[in-house]
Amino acid sequence: MALYLKKELEDTRTIIGVWQITETEERLRDLASVPADEMEEISFIRSESLRKQRLAVRALLCELFGEKVYLSHHDNGKPYLENSVTNISITHTEKYVAVILDDNEDVGIDIESLARDFSAVEKKALSEEEIDDLDDDKKNEQLAIYWCAKEAIFKRVSSYNVDFAEQIEVERFRPKGEGELDATFIHKDGYEEEFELEYITFDGHVLVWVVG
Repeated sequence: MALYLKKELEDTRTIIGVWQITETEERLRDLASVPADEMEEISFIRSESLRKQRLAVRALLCELFGEKVYLSHHDNGKPYLENSVTNISITHTEKYVAVILDDNEDVGIDIESLARDFSAVEKKALSEEEIDDLDDDKKNEQLAIYWCAKEAIFKRVSSYNVDFAEQIEVERFRPKGEGELDATFIHKDGYEEEFELEYITFDGHVLVWVVG
């Protein structure tokens, strides 16, 4: 399938890329630019699905940049590009991988399949106020968007030991095909940082991102 979606956000230098994983592992190896040492590391991953996700991320980056880029990770797991100043965040499911890129702003992105049961999110990651705002008719989709939004913010702020229920507050919303979300991240020292997020749903998946 190669590149499924490329979205350039208006009035920003932000690019979102989504890759649908339909290729064989061998084909993804051909499309991806992976250093030999990391390719050896990938080969030890037992799950074929996870190997393909890792390779698809690299193939997507090659497609977006049009040249080789070298992906690495900080000690806290946050990804960065060794030969570029572009900020990056990565997410993946069994069927799709997605990245968000911005030369100036910090970013965060998360994707989930709506086929998953998100009932555990209610107790694990939502505040009492957020639970009160849930709609019974679209509850699983709403929980998925809540989770993706909080994951995207978590990736953006790069803080350790974040309590999703207590530190990340998402304002009330109703699930639609796409929309905007307002959220607040409460740092351990009490400082509150406000964020505006966007989301889209497609092919039984929800994708949420934050910039700035």
